[in-house]
Amino acid sequence: MDSLKELVEHMAKSLVDKPDRVEVDEIPGQQTTLLALKVDKDDLGKVIGKQGKTAAAMRTIIRAAGTKLNKRYHLDIVE
Repeated sequence: MDSLKELVEHMAKSLVDKPDRVEVDEIPGQQTTLLALKVDKDDLGKVIGKQGKTAAAMRTIIRAAGTKLNKRYHLDIVE
């Protein structure tokens, strides 16, 4: 994986039924880079998980990887 954008895309595609509908936009900010994850409406629950645990785990991985790169990242899951 060359970037966190690719990492998020890979994780999401492995979870969903329609991997061709996975899209990740990287939006750089002054202090934090936003990774906006878009999936098919039917796959939204799979990415979020029960009680948001899958999404929380993905955010933890992104935060840890960002720390290693000395950058801040935030994962936002959008419809």
